[in-house]
Amino acid sequence: MKTNWDYTALADAYIKRPDYSVDALNRMFQKMSLKPDATICDIGAGVGHLTIELAKKSFEVIAVEPNDAMRANGINRTMQFKNVSWGVGTGEETNQESKKFDAITFGSSFNVCDQNKALAESKRLTNDRGWFVCMWNYRDVNDSIQKKIEDIIKNNISGYSYGNRREDQMEFLKNSGMFSSVDFIEGNVVHKQSLKDCVEAWRSHGTLHRQAGDEKFTKIISEIEKFLTQNNIQTLSIPYTTRMWVAKFK
Repeated sequence: MKTNWDYTALADAYIKRPDYSVDALNRMFQKMSLKPDATICDIGAGVGHLTIELAKKSFEVIAVEPNDAMRANGINRTMQFKNVSWGVGTGEETNQESKKFDAITFGSSFNVCDQNKALAESKRLTNDRGWFVCMWNYRDVNDSIQKKIEDIIKNNISGYSYGNRREDQMEFLKNSGMFSSVDFIEGNVVHKQSLKDCVEAWRSHGTLHRQAGDEKFTKIISEIEKFLTQNNIQTLSIPYTTRMWVAKFK
């Protein structure tokens, strides 16, 4: 299935990306109060970071992912869960049955959809008064090491932007008129990473690559690697905040 962004070359690197905050996830589960046999559609499931957390709660999970390489990694990582199946689709067109699901989740994927169309598709998929959740991990750019990395990026790209993945989703969801309630939840997580894996993660940063272009992107990655190496930073403890919006359809 063709999408605007091709993540094939990034699929293996995505496995090493941070998990979501356990505290934030637990408060999400508490808020939704779903029964153990609830059915969830995890859209843009990637390599399965959120899918795995949903499966651990014994929910029936259908993970929808358009990219073959990402989906193959996700299938491999969730093989031990009998309550997980995978399908091909996008946020706008999931190829799933109407009114089948108790909840729809987007883990770091709602920003790559046409959000209005993805909301309409999510509404179609949910049964009466089902749930909608979107979430992202936000790297703490005020951390001393991360601040230096941000300086490297912004010194090379004037007006660099992370796009709407870092925007507050509250007003958009409320203004859609689809929800009876919208709640915001956040929690912290620290992701440990080797120097090598950190550099690999930056090489898999699609947003950065798109704004930098090939030549400048290579220069930025080289400068990040040089900074870490010169400062003998062999292992990083990278602080993230998981931010999520949990909404109940009318």
